[in-house]
Amino acid sequence: MREYEVEIPEEQLTDLRERLARTRWPEPSTIEGWNQGVPLDYAQDLCAYWADQYDWRRCEAELNSRPQFRTVLDGGGDDSLSVHFIHARSRHPGALPLLLTHGWPGSVVEFLGVLDALTDPPDPADAFHVVVPSLPGYGFSDKPATNGWGVERIATAWAQLMDRLGYERYAAQGGDWGSMITSALAVGVPEFLVGIHLTMPLAEQPPDAEQQPLSASEKAAMAARKVFQRQGTGYSAEQSTRPQTLGYGLLDSPVAQCTWIVEKFWDWTDCAGHPENVISRDRLLDNVMLYWLPGTGASSARLYWESFQRRRMDPVEVPTGISLFPQELVRLPRHWLERRFTDLRYWNEPATGGHFASLEQPEVFVDELRTFFRPLRGS
Repeated sequence: MREYEVEIPEEQLTDLRERLARTRWPEPSTIEGWNQGVPLDYAQDLCAYWADQYDWRRCEAELNSRPQFRTVLDGGGDDSLSVHFIHARSRHPGALPLLLTHGWPGSVVEFLGVLDALTDPPDPADAFHVVVPSLPGYGFSDKPATNGWGVERIATAWAQLMDRLGYERYAAQGGDWGSMITSALAVGVPEFLVGIHLTMPLAEQPPDAEQQPLSASEKAAMAARKVFQRQGTGYSAEQSTRPQTLGYGLLDSPVAQCTWIVEKFWDWTDCAGHPENVISRDRLLDNVMLYWLPGTGASSARLYWESFQRRRMDPVEVPTGISLFPQELVRLPRHWLERRFTDLRYWNEPATGGHFASLEQPEVFVDELRTFFRPLRGS
């Protein structure tokens, strides 16, 4: 394990600006709005800001203000890779270790704004030691050179990481792929976990689903899910089948990488039609930079190829908390989730927020974690 600082050569930033200046733009879509993808005028405005006004060194300094490390993990396989992570320890004795796992198209940037609240809360009894790893193939972690780095293997690697840090009992939280990895961690090493908290829990449809009627809100959620499956899953179809082909464009064109990601922040946030209503332009680009600078367009997409078609739904028996935000991608009925998460201790549906809860509603996100884990401390 070694300390790590982000140090991007100025040549890479110059190359980015030059590529942005040479962009060959398409014609506008044939209809107004976002229904065919990111509108041309917004894409041009965002990327002009990226080239001329955005300050990467600000984000780099923010990352480097946190203790960062890299360590080699193998996840129980024959090949290993070096994983990047933030390890923000609390000053309060008795703080509970907390493992936070992001998904796609997120990064450790999702959690920068909540680290202080988690490590140094008003009540020291709510303090956490926070560990935030970059997924393999994401951010400043290594890219897997062989296949096999799917959800279960990453979960095993996370258990290795927490053991290496000396944490014998800890909490874990995740959304998107982080939800699946956190659930797999609870299946694989339940004895190490005091509990898990999820913002996008998944479960199979029970065989008797038709026998238990859905509430009005559950019916609306299932209807929204059908719309998403019909209109919003092109990205996952491509990433789970042909990530390499997609990667050529994402690695070569910063505009392609940026719009591929920012479209999801429009579609998956509770933003009233525009992602910058809830997440600042700089923070959106900070997250994009953790894909562009290390060139992870293909390697991050490959996690879909590894795991999307082979998602396991093993029963989870550790104490579980669920915060289901109103604009979350998938909002399954509670009785479906209770069949998989057999010790569901906490359920809440906040009034606002979407898929990127820690960015959209950081105070609510922190309060949800404090509330769920509070009675589990010392267990």
